[in-house]
Formats: sequence, C-alpha cells, structure tokens
Amino acid sequence: MPLITAPVIAPEEPPVVPPVEVPGVGYAAITYIDPTGRRWPMTDTSLDWYALAEGVSGLGAAPYTLTSDPHPRGGARLRHVQPQPRTVVWPVLVKGSDHQVFTDNWRAIGLAFTRTLREGPGILEVARPDGRVRRLSVYYSEGWDGRGQTATGITWDSAVVTLWCEDPYWVDAEPVSVHREAGTSADYLVPYPTVSSSQVLGETVITNPGDVEVWPEWVVTGPASLVTFTREDTGKAFVLNPAATAHGPLLAGEKVTISTDPQSVRFQDGSPDGINWSGALNWPAASLWSLPPGDTPLIFQLDGAATGSAVDLVFHPRYEMA
Repeated sequence: MPLITAPVIAPEEPPVVPPVEVPGVGYAAITYIDPTGRRWPMTDTSLDWYALAEGVSGLGAAPYTLTSDPHPRGGARLRHVQPQPRTVVWPVLVKGSDHQVFTDNWRAIGLAFTRTLREGPGILEVARPDGRVRRLSVYYSEGWDGRGQTATGITWDSAVVTLWCEDPYWVDAEPVSVHREAGTSADYLVPYPTVSSSQVLGETVITNPGDVEVWPEWVVTGPASLVTFTREDTGKAFVLNPAATAHGPLLAGEKVTISTDPQSVRFQDGSPDGINWSGALNWPAASLWSLPPGDTPLIFQLDGAATGSAVDLVFHPRYEMA
C-alpha cells in the first residue's frame, strides 16, 4: 500500500544582496533583519525599497566620552574613556507600482523598524564581497515620516530613520570557538596503579581578532567536580563548584553554561532556560574576566575529569567599524 508523505521543502536561502558603494563603509551589501528574522535587503535598487547613499551616517568608529582631570602644569590628564551608544541615520526610499502597493510596502517596512521597541533589537548587517559579515544591533528611535512634499506619498516617498544602538561596536557574524576535551582515561592497574583527580584541559593562548575586548560564554560538560578558569596574564580567575548546589558534582554529559556579560550561570536540565546556578561560583572572589584584543594565555582545569569532560569557549569578535 503506498504511503502518502508530505513534500520535502528545502530551507529558504537568504536573498543575494548586491554590494554597492556606501559612504563611510565602502563597497558592501547591507541588509536589515527585523526582530522576526525577516531579512530586508537595503542595497538592491531593483526592489521597491532601498537605502539612499546621501545622508547615511553613524557607521564609522564608535563614539566616546572622555573624562579628564586638570593638570597643575597646564592642560589635562585623561582619566577615563567611556564608549557611548551609537546613533545611525539611515535614509530609505520606498515605492510601489500603484498607491496600494506603495502603502503596503511603507507600512510593512515601518513596522519592521518600530517593532524593535516591543520585540527586541533588529540587526543591521554589512557583508563584504569577500564573504565577511559584521552586525550591529539596532532599535528604532525616530524618523519614519514621509517628506510631506507634492507628489510624495502616492507611489513613492522617503524617510530618514534614526536607529539607536546600545552597544556601539560591530559584531562578527561568525563566532570564535575553542574546545578542550579530556582524553581517554588510563586503566587503573596498567601499567601500575594510577589515580588523577584533575586534568588541565587548556593551557593555551586564545586570540581575539577584534578591535575591542569581548566577554565570552563557557560551556562545561561533565563529569567534573570543580572547574577553574584562569587568565594567566592578570591572574584573574573564577571557580565553578557544583558541590555548592544541591546537585553535587556534574555527571557525564551534564552541562553548565557560564555567561560573562550579562553574568549568569545556568545548569542545563532540559528546560529552555535551565536552572540558576549562580551560587556555584566562588563569590565574591570570582572575576568573570573578558578577553582583550590579541593573544591571551588561559588555563582551564577540571577536577574529577574523565572521558567526555570538556570546556567550550565561544565569543563573537567586536569591531570599531563596519
């Protein structure tokens, strides 16, 4: 008897966006991704909407506030540098084959921007011809208004959108991942009785290729009874002690995720968000350190390690400019 099955639908490929010359960026293809995940190509002039080159700003280096102290001999001495939220000004042209098509496009694109205020940030994505992609999280601030001039608002109009970015730095779309895993355990009796209560999984140098520091995410996979993460150049460290919870040591295959910004520790019990394990860190001595640009020597040490014990480090490099 033949079986009736549903057709297999291949996943939709993102549209190919042609690169153009963008002031302050250079030759690139730019796409806006709204909070629902829909991609809006912004440099394809064959579409009914696209960004206008004239008037684009805010895509260069991050803005800073400098704090200084007067110097007795004159001038001042720099005391502190504080990165500030970035503002991007983004002129957009919208059109349609008739008034209704234009109106539908205008409303849809306007909603794609304004919904960031209710559903979370959108993403401004800049793709270079060599395939490298950088992203900037954005919120709508103001500007989705028509020009209000004669002949506009019928089959075409333009808006100058202002986007607000809480993190001023561009983020690489591709993460940097480091994996360290315990080797196969030796037989206890061969060639002679041996016991190892801990294993150094990573005494290594991690390279941050970005322009500014990053705060990585760690995933620890058991078995493990105590995990120490040390940044050798500064001596900063933090310790995960599963015994500080009611659970006890991590069993084989169990995972804990440690985020350094925002700071959180979650035991992965199968629920969407996991269980809060913040009490498993050695507060107040714990320092959830960042990785500066360049090379940083690190050590990951697991007590109670066995076959399958692992530490994974993941971060997205951050950059001053697109």
